[in-house]
Amino acid sequence: MGRLLVRCCPLVWLTLMAFAEAQSLQLAGDRWPPYVDTTLPGDGLATAIVRSALSRAGYSTEFSQVPWARAVRGVAEGRYDVLVTVWYNEERNGFGQHSSGYLTNRILFWRKQGSAIEFNRDLSALKDYPIAVSRGYAYSPAFVSAKNLLKVPVRNFAMAAEMLVVGRVALALEDERVGRQVLSQSPRPMQDQVEPLDTPLAEPDLRILVSLKRPDHDAIIRGFDKAIASMRADGTLQALLGQRPARPAPAP
Repeated sequence: MGRLLVRCCPLVWLTLMAFAEAQSLQLAGDRWPPYVDTTLPGDGLATAIVRSALSRAGYSTEFSQVPWARAVRGVAEGRYDVLVTVWYNEERNGFGQHSSGYLTNRILFWRKQGSAIEFNRDLSALKDYPIAVSRGYAYSPAFVSAKNLLKVPVRNFAMAAEMLVVGRVALALEDERVGRQVLSQSPRPMQDQVEPLDTPLAEPDLRILVSLKRPDHDAIIRGFDKAIASMRADGTLQALLGQRPARPAPAP
């Protein structure tokens, strides 16, 4: 009996180690404050939400902040299990599985304070206005395909805001939270001189992408989606967004 236990222990240990490894996920994302940023609490808003949901689903996580191209390639190759911030993209279905949306991005036009420019979902009405767009940013398909718009490529929204203030462009495009984050760290005059328009260009859902190299990718997605639904129901998601405190869990 003693010999049997000794022989069984290594097998049990290896089984437990394999299970622990299966329950651990390597997360990746590129710097995109306030959503992903290792200098912010929880490594950013999106990272904190994703970690919380995956923890609720029974997974431990480790996060790596890497450039976007490296993060995408790493998920495709299986070096990372989860990309924490993606919009739905059919091409990525070849190497990853998308979750349902866990957050909504409001992509807004921004203008100089006092400008009379408005946006009522008619892109053709903006054809005479130079619009600052960040290089490599995926805006709405309608905007990307519009050939009659004056799109001015810029490095980032901070640069776009400066150009708005001095009149080099009439509009800029940026996610609402990102724009407010950038302006909050800008000199006070700029904060007071740049404002968003009310009507969004687009409101894509933010999702995670799980590598198809994970044999349990479907289970991870199902667990994540279920956890996000429960976080919405009990107020945890709203609390992470700073909207209201979470309700205490009901007594067993």
